[in-house]
Amino acid sequence: MTIAELLADAFDRIHQAAHQAVDGLTDKQLTFRPDPDANSIAWLVWHLTRIQDDHVSDLAGREQVWTGSGWAARFGLPFDPAETGYGHSPEQVTQVSVESAELLTGYFDAVHGQTLDYVRGLAGDDLDRVIDDSWDPPVTLGVRLVSVISDDLQHAGQAAYLRGLVTAQ
Repeated sequence: MTIAELLADAFDRIHQAAHQAVDGLTDKQLTFRPDPDANSIAWLVWHLTRIQDDHVSDLAGREQVWTGSGWAARFGLPFDPAETGYGHSPEQVTQVSVESAELLTGYFDAVHGQTLDYVRGLAGDDLDRVIDDSWDPPVTLGVRLVSVISDDLQHAGQAAYLRGLVTAQ
């Protein structure tokens, strides 16, 4: 297995988990929050997708799918297009509402496709390239990709847990 195949497999697992958490849910179910301070499925999947889009687009040196393909306008959220959800307050979480599960997974699928295009072109030596030397130790491409994978899988797991709560009602 090459490093490109390994990374593609990891991102495919995020894709599968995100779809399993979202598919078939109503807007009401997607925005369900078990507590006023909790995140919703819609926010979790939007956020994990925004982080992947932001970070991988930066690594690939291309425009984000969110802005470049019109997803920001389709969602119509009341945030600056550069927002990824990092540090959002409970009130901001409430503002992430989608008209359908298909809108949410459509954006995710577009980002996933761009991510796979990028990681499938990587070789082992690419992972050692320093991409941020403001940290000690400096952050490499490999470390950044593992960070995105880890963060996305955690949020997809949280969304899956919420799906269990909301569909049990």
